[in-house]
Amino acid sequence: MLTKKQRELLLYIRDHLSRTGVSPSFDEMKDALELKSKSGIHRLITALEERGFIRRLAHRARAVEILRLPEDLGPAPQPQEHAALSQQNNPLLNKKIEAANQSADDTVQLPLYGKIAAGTPIEALNDPATYVDVPLNLLSNGDHYALTVEGDSMIEAGILDGDTVLIKRCDTIENGQIGVAFVDNAEATLKHVRRQSGKIELEPANPAYETKIYEAGRVQVQGKLIGLLRTYN
Repeated sequence: MLTKKQRELLLYIRDHLSRTGVSPSFDEMKDALELKSKSGIHRLITALEERGFIRRLAHRARAVEILRLPEDLGPAPQPQEHAALSQQNNPLLNKKIEAANQSADDTVQLPLYGKIAAGTPIEALNDPATYVDVPLNLLSNGDHYALTVEGDSMIEAGILDGDTVLIKRCDTIENGQIGVAFVDNAEATLKHVRRQSGKIELEPANPAYETKIYEAGRVQVQGKLIGLLRTYN
């Protein structure tokens, strides 16, 4: 059985999806339920997800799918009622995101995929253990995720140990851009990525580290850097 607030939030998400084709922002949910902070919305969303009523669609801004409703409310909305959420780069979803980008106060949750090395490549990325709030105006269209930086090989690019970097998912980037490189299907690292003569160079931004060169088939690009978040103690 749902709590009163859980039920209110579920119904609000349902109605918002039916009207607009996109799930509401955390600020909109907070205001609709008359809560003082977004932390309460985080707890309600997590509870609804754990109980199988909703599902957050990974890597996408403002993307929630309703899986079921309480029995007294009938079946969940049919997929066509919120089809905008089921397609990457859907024009309707992107239009909503672009409109929301006008507000610097609007935030979205991105999956945080643990640590990535800004030094020697480390263990490959795992399933997200948590989510991080990101200002929506930092994001563009497409899928995004976040990573925690470990190491100092990118310090001259302004990326420090402990920073949270924001990554736009893609499989190609321009030469010299900073991106997530997946090496030998086993290790991930954050570096300047350069292609040259059938090779891929992973170049650090710290003279204490050497550029590593791989056969092109050994490296997969999994995203490009679009921003970072930093907490000062």
